[in-house]
Amino acid sequence: MTESKTQPKRAGFFKRLAAMVYDVLVATAVAMCAALVIIITLLILYETNVIPHTGGMLFNDFIQQSLLYTSIIQAWVLLWVIGFFLYFWKNGGQTLGMRAWRLRMYSLTDKPVGYGRLLLRMISAFGGLGTLLVLLDFKHKLALQDRISQIEVLSLSKEDNHHRSW
Repeated sequence: MTESKTQPKRAGFFKRLAAMVYDVLVATAVAMCAALVIIITLLILYETNVIPHTGGMLFNDFIQQSLLYTSIIQAWVLLWVIGFFLYFWKNGGQTLGMRAWRLRMYSLTDKPVGYGRLLLRMISAFGGLGTLLVLLDFKHKLALQDRISQIEVLSLSKEDNHHRSW
């Protein structure tokens, strides 16, 4: 981080919430694009009889009745959404929503932030519910995922939010 006149403070609940809303919109777009790719791929495989099926069944009906293929689609989309967050957290410490709201993650320890800690952070956030702890923790402003992963979220000034690491 560059030298600034004021030391960054931990992010409050409402700023985190705004960044989460922004990130949910971006993650939804990522999920939709990932779903489009896998569904078109499966459609091509279905129509060329690479995926065995009985004739006369429409592709939509086939996919909806197949637990295997719906699970493959869901797993594919989930991997892309998880990859979205892990990539941006690892490369720059900010997702697009965090960047827009000038938030950034920093390690509370001297250990480097690896994919394992970031995945632990994602799981321990419980879909954003862990952030509610910030409302109760007036003094430290640490969410559940901050405490478990030992990664804090700081609110940056305009000068500190330079994005050079992107």
